[in-house]
Parts: sequence; C-alpha cells; structure tokens
Amino acid sequence: MTASPRARSTGVLTPLELQIMQVLWDAGPCTVAAVQEKLGSDLAYTTVQTMLNVLLRKKKVRRAAVGRAFAYQAAVSRERAVGTALKDLVSRMFGGSGEALLMALIDAEQITPEEIARASKLVGRDDKAEDE
Repeated sequence: MTASPRARSTGVLTPLELQIMQVLWDAGPCTVAAVQEKLGSDLAYTTVQTMLNVLLRKKKVRRAAVGRAFAYQAAVSRERAVGTALKDLVSRMFGGSGEALLMALIDAEQITPEEIARASKLVGRDDKAEDE
C-alpha cells in the first residue's frame, strides 16, 4: 500500500495511517500487537508494523523500547492532524476558501442551524476578545 504523492507531500494521513493514529490517540502508547488487536481487522502483524514504521519516518509517531518490543505513541495531536487535513481539503476542493467549505456543508445538509448558531457565537466571542 503506497501513499498518494499528495498525502506524502502535505502530511495528510492515508486512511490506514489515520486508523492507526486513532488507535494511538485513544489508547496511548501501544505495541504493534496491541495496535493490530485494537484495529480489529484482518491486517497482518507485518502490515501494521510496516505502517507504524512509515508513520515513524513521517514523524507522526515516536517509539520507545519496552522489553523486547517497541511501544509507539502519537507524535502529533489529533487537532494538528485535523487541521492539516482540513487545510488540504479547503485548498484542493474549495480553492482555499473556508467560506466555500462552509456553504458546501450547509448545501449538503451536513451542518444544522443549531451548529451554525453555536459556531457563530464562538466567532463572536473571538471578535469581542480582540476588541478588548
């Protein structure tokens, strides 16, 4: 399984990399065997090990020796990974326009009026803090 050139160049996680990172974000440091078990899929141990080594080379995880095995843990936060993926999505799909993304979410009924109102309050709160 090879990552697309875009995923390699932007730091965006591939689907399998994201699944592995979600395990590490939720469970904390894990061995290859623990990650494999938590994924609950038919992935071979060597596949999980290879993907963790790819993530290590990308500096998305770090590892420490624990007995005869390595424990891997996330080196980037979930929030940072989300931010990277959103920037990539907005750039590629919406010409860099966050407003276009928001309008697409509204048009596709992926965001409710209540969620829009809550977001509006958050934006308003930031504006008030800047005025002070």
